[in-house]
Amino acid sequence: MEELKLAPTIRTYIENHMKEHKYKLQQFSEVTGVNVGTLSAIIKGNRSISMNQLDQITSGMGLEQGYFYEMYSVECFVEVTPHWRRLEPFLYNCAELNKLNCIKKVVIQVTDDRSYIDELFKVAEDFYRKEFEQAALILYECVADCEKYQHSERLALCQYRIFLINKTLNKFNNLNAAIRLEPYVEKLNEEIQLDAIKELANVYNALNIWGKVYSLSEELERKSDFQLKDESLRRNKGQRAAFYPIFTYKAYANLLKASVFEARKEYELALKYTEVYEKVIDIPNPTKEEIEIIERFRIWAQGNRLSINLMSGNHEVIHSYLQYLEDNPKEILTAFINIVQVANEHSLNIDFALEKFEAQIQQFHIDFHLKGEDNPQIGIHRFLLFNYEFAKYRLSQRNFQSGIDTLLYTLRLSSSSQDDYLTIKCIDLYGEYRDHADLEQQKVYFQLIEEISFQKLRV
Repeated sequence: MEELKLAPTIRTYIENHMKEHKYKLQQFSEVTGVNVGTLSAIIKGNRSISMNQLDQITSGMGLEQGYFYEMYSVECFVEVTPHWRRLEPFLYNCAELNKLNCIKKVVIQVTDDRSYIDELFKVAEDFYRKEFEQAALILYECVADCEKYQHSERLALCQYRIFLINKTLNKFNNLNAAIRLEPYVEKLNEEIQLDAIKELANVYNALNIWGKVYSLSEELERKSDFQLKDESLRRNKGQRAAFYPIFTYKAYANLLKASVFEARKEYELALKYTEVYEKVIDIPNPTKEEIEIIERFRIWAQGNRLSINLMSGNHEVIHSYLQYLEDNPKEILTAFINIVQVANEHSLNIDFALEKFEAQIQQFHIDFHLKGEDNPQIGIHRFLLFNYEFAKYRLSQRNFQSGIDTLLYTLRLSSSSQDDYLTIKCIDLYGEYRDHADLEQQKVYFQLIEEISFQKLRV
């Protein structure tokens, strides 16, 4: 088998395999399912191998699917002029098997011929729809690089897809990605612009850059207002490039404004914009999809009113807030971030609320470790933020053992998730209470700091 590993070509691998197993051509044809004449022509070098034949031969040799893809990429696309008829199935197979290096190798070769750019973009879009995101990213970056001086809509769409795929928990990486995307937004399809602006606003919202969130929400509302003039025509035709119905973006723009003023503690304005988006969603004859969106905004409005009242000092509203959560359990995690933050800010005792929803909160921990990002109810940053605020609450209640344990748990998760913002907050909070950490907790903390430092050095 050592000789096989050193074989320079796929054809030599096949020949050596047949010799080792004492296969005649007919026998090997029966094992692989490839026609005898075709096999003969392949071995003699008179015929190139198709993707289907390569997979059949690989399977017949008892090798894992994709075993020869690295060699195939060189033999068929680097050493000879590539043909799209052969290249396209190769890209799809590589994407399915996550053989990204093979895709990179052939794409670099192909881009010398600009006639393939259209096809590569179409495949990238199909990969994106099929959630082969890393494979799509390679193609988008290739197309974007080839069109970087064209200022085209396709270039803008590539940049938007690159932004979406590259989003991480590292907020500063997201900020850099947002800055790179912004110059391309105006080149996007008018409806897709709405999605792009919404995504940009979410990045700045997570970074608490409220001035930028507000300006983007103003732009989002202006553009959605313009498109709503013709939206009724599009509804009738059932055609839509935007991810959501157009009115959704106007409503979301005002929800963003409400969040900005809530963060700035300008609660009257926060309530004003909450009323605005409630009016926006009051549309006639909504479709099934629109009814679901309307209900979501109504639930958010109800919860936001309670949250705003709680934060503005009306602490009695917490009982209504808890009743709201019993009726809307999907909002528990977000709501408890608000509740614990208010408790920390105003030195409130909320043990009764934590006990009331102890089972649900514990379930969030179970779901996070079982499903992580795959659980739509568990946004990783929100989960970590809750744990940070909970640790802070326990420490303020002088429950140092539980508080520091929770803080170290949050520090570990935030650093492994590359959530730099919360990692720094955890380190700062530990510094405030380090005198209350026992020897074991101190040991765990210093181990975590060493791991974080090592991670940063590697980056």
